[in-house]
Amino acid sequence: MSRIGKLPIPVPEKVQIKLDSDTIVVKGPKGELSRSIPPMVSFKVENDEVIVEATSEVREARAMHGLGRSLVANMVEGVSAGFKRSMEIKGVGYKVEQVGKSSYLRFDLGYSHPIFYELPDGVSATIGRGNILTLESADKEVLGQASATIRSLRPPEPYKGKGIRYTDEVIVRKVGKAGGK
Repeated sequence: MSRIGKLPIPVPEKVQIKLDSDTIVVKGPKGELSRSIPPMVSFKVENDEVIVEATSEVREARAMHGLGRSLVANMVEGVSAGFKRSMEIKGVGYKVEQVGKSSYLRFDLGYSHPIFYELPDGVSATIGRGNILTLESADKEVLGQASATIRSLRPPEPYKGKGIRYTDEVIVRKVGKAGGK
């Protein structure tokens, strides 16, 4: 039995969970998320808790047990509190700005042209001082994919540290040519 899967998921007061035969819908103050139920897993809502059970003891069922519990726990946390991801844009002339009130971001990253990125549905961006970009969403998967795509526009390089990096990421710096002598 999965150690993660057997933990019950506490449901806050403002969150509603609806179970259908093959989908689970979670509604809360930050939005509504739905997902198909993984195979070999069943869900029950009891006493403001969601309980996840594996339908058999085969290896795949145990894996889906923990996965199903983590997915639903992320949905509950997302619609109640939401998720944030902060990124820092570092480099001379590197900047980001929001284009009007639309969901487009314009990046100047040292290339000969600006890069426009359209934020996915449900993801909002705020730009703070010092080129700090903060992405917010109720869906953890969409937020992670959007932040990874933005980071891949100009990954941080190890010599000068220029590029887009997560604020909690540590870049191991390398010594340049003069350091070898």
